[in-house]
Amino acid sequence: MFKTTALALAFAAGLIGTAFAGDQYVDKTGFAVSGYDVVSYFDLPQSKVGQPQTSPLAGSAAITAEYNGAMFAFATAANRNRFLADPAGFVPQYDGHCAYGVAKGGKVPGNPTLWRIVDGKLYLNITKNVVGFWEEDIPGNLAKSEGNWGGLEPQSASSDKIPNFTSSAPVAN
Repeated sequence: MFKTTALALAFAAGLIGTAFAGDQYVDKTGFAVSGYDVVSYFDLPQSKVGQPQTSPLAGSAAITAEYNGAMFAFATAANRNRFLADPAGFVPQYDGHCAYGVAKGGKVPGNPTLWRIVDGKLYLNITKNVVGFWEEDIPGNLAKSEGNWGGLEPQSASSDKIPNFTSSAPVAN
């Protein structure tokens, strides 16, 4: 009985957290992920931690699909079809917000060219410096992000001010 109740509460909390976080982030392009093809990330070679990633393919305004309240663009109809078969498997985590920002307890836009796939999930970050902070401890930062995500306000991400994130790594003398 206890296990069933605990499982039900955990499931309900997960649903509430997901709904509370808000809609997919859409910037001034009018598209999620600034119009980049989210399927294309999964076909690219991934760089080692600390190295820049290859840019994803730009999507076409003529090849689109809607998901989570946002329009996604795709480079090819085949990529759109792959997306439509499993949209949740391709969209960036945290509705396109910066993974490190979420770990720090805030919602700021993710930059679609600063990405990493971890355990089959796409994560974006906001600046090259932030990528470095996030990559210092990806598992730890993801644990913090997961803990914070459900409690973040559903308002739009702020793009007016980029937070002054700081590293948790020891400073060399």
